[in-house]
Amino acid sequence: MFFLCSLRRLCRIVPTGTMVALMGWPAHPAWARQAPPVTLSETSRSFVLSNGILTVQIDKYSGNITSWKYKGLELMSRGQGYWSQVGSTRHFGAKRMALVRVSPAASHGAEVEVAVRALYDPQNPSDQLPVDVEWRYTLFRGASWLYASALWHHPASYPSFSVGEARMCLKLNPAVFDFLVVDARRQQRMATGYDWDHGIQLNLKEARRLTTGVRAGEVEHKYDYAAVLYQTPAYGWASTHDRVGFWMINPSFEYLSGGPTRPELTGHVDTVLLNMWLSSHYGGSWLAIDQGQDWTKFVGPFVLYVNSGSTPQAMWRDALHRAALEKAKWPYNWVNDPNYPSASQRGAADGQIVVHDLYHPHLQVRDMWVGLTAPDYPAHQPAGFPPMVDWQRDAAHYQFWVQANSNGSFRIPNLRPGRYTLHAFATGVLGEFEKTDISIKPGETLHLGRWVWVPRYYGQPLWEIGVPDRTAREFRHGDHYWQWGLYYLYPKEFPHGVQYVIGKSDWHRDWNYCQPPIIYGDPEWGTVWHVSDSVWSILFTLPKALEGKAYLRLAFCGSRQGTHISVLVNGKVVGDTGPLPNSGVMHRDGIQGYWCERDIAFDASLLHAGQNVIQLKLEARDWPQGVLYDYLRLEVATSRVASAKVRSLPPSHAR
Repeated sequence: MFFLCSLRRLCRIVPTGTMVALMGWPAHPAWARQAPPVTLSETSRSFVLSNGILTVQIDKYSGNITSWKYKGLELMSRGQGYWSQVGSTRHFGAKRMALVRVSPAASHGAEVEVAVRALYDPQNPSDQLPVDVEWRYTLFRGASWLYASALWHHPASYPSFSVGEARMCLKLNPAVFDFLVVDARRQQRMATGYDWDHGIQLNLKEARRLTTGVRAGEVEHKYDYAAVLYQTPAYGWASTHDRVGFWMINPSFEYLSGGPTRPELTGHVDTVLLNMWLSSHYGGSWLAIDQGQDWTKFVGPFVLYVNSGSTPQAMWRDALHRAALEKAKWPYNWVNDPNYPSASQRGAADGQIVVHDLYHPHLQVRDMWVGLTAPDYPAHQPAGFPPMVDWQRDAAHYQFWVQANSNGSFRIPNLRPGRYTLHAFATGVLGEFEKTDISIKPGETLHLGRWVWVPRYYGQPLWEIGVPDRTAREFRHGDHYWQWGLYYLYPKEFPHGVQYVIGKSDWHRDWNYCQPPIIYGDPEWGTVWHVSDSVWSILFTLPKALEGKAYLRLAFCGSRQGTHISVLVNGKVVGDTGPLPNSGVMHRDGIQGYWCERDIAFDASLLHAGQNVIQLKLEARDWPQGVLYDYLRLEVATSRVASAKVRSLPPSHAR
């Protein structure tokens, strides 16, 4: 429940000394206990939180971080650390108030927590977003990090609303930070805001060819720093001269939208650092809450970690260590909110999922993700997306995912009580395992037992291309996709389109990471003169004609709104995928986004003895219409298929 108070007369939520003992403030090592206690000072406009290491100033009206000093060094000289939402023309509520949730006096100098609220005013709705939001900041004694969290609440009486993106954005001091670290392969000294302003815009407003600075001649594109957050425990900026680092750490992913396969922005030029807990990028989520729905979402607490070190790499490794420590502490015992269940109020689930693949009995399943998510629910969806919101699109609820052991056993801890659907997907397996109606009770460990997952087949597989892993990673350029304009290379590298010969071609080299339209233009200047259709061909030989039903199974991990693929068998059109979802992966320089499968059935008699060709035709209307394949497989349901089996892959490609 939100409590109202004015800006000038602050409302304080401070536990008594008895409550301090009951809540159990975190135990600090000796060095932390010897550190100066936390302090809080206030003006009519600002909170100032300090512990002798960090001094952080919070604006009482906006909730923005307006100053952040680390051992006296200003890390946010432009005063830009803010929460924002886009995808709606409305702003956060106009009724603003600030409060002290935990005072240094009440915690004996161990902790301070402040909050700023933006409340919806039903009497003057104007352009307000009908949701109450509270932003919180928590600082502990001896810590070089600040915890940030947000609580969104939509009472049933409020009007409906929708939001496409919600995030925390930090615009760090460009005089300090010059080096961005996303992951092990993306670490570099960055261009400056001046370099960006003087660059030449290319085919996207987010892409410019730089003409000044350390990266002059290169293309700067903010999406080249996108990453799957589940695989990116710490990312951020470092200084090569002041030798400090500023890192974003999500100790849990339960509050992030879209699950463990969705990429998201991490940071970009001009010293921007992001935590995108909700976004529609890459076919991601769209938060839509209806009138009559009482809904709450607790985001965080996540960690804004500052450190120092000899090199950016050393500071990043230290940030990874801090991320592991914070993950082990989750759920935090110091969070005092009924919307954030404590460890004793949460449950767990364990079990085992064993894959029994009828046509690959010795399949070694890798990288199986197992998750508990909200059941699918109906909502208006753009063209290409299913009518029910699945875990890939859900932002309204919490998700809990773990990677299973090699034998398929798993344990999912720290579950909020509720009703869930269990999902599993794995490298090497097409499709998804699902079990509905799973209820988690407070403090319960639910033993789900052993389940056998039998992947679906329509018939015996004749051949396959790629590895089902929900990415295009194994294809040409898939190992270095994070660079602008790879789609311009397609006409030169495949002047006759992809001509893939089953049993001879190598998909690492001969199957492009995306099927773009043929783009005629000048990549140097990012121009596009016109586009034309692209047609890919898959050639294979059969010893004899077939009968029955054939199924071409197409798994996509990227597409553009309105794009579809027509399928031709030996020159005859046999089907169409229909409109594919708008995930916009190709033009955002990615290899994965919203995943879906489209199966094309046709009469197997169209396949004859000798050479056959299946063609995939993309009809071009605009240059960003490229599609990305995760995996392709041809199956035939016929009693004669065994004698006509085609060797699908060279031995080096065996799964």
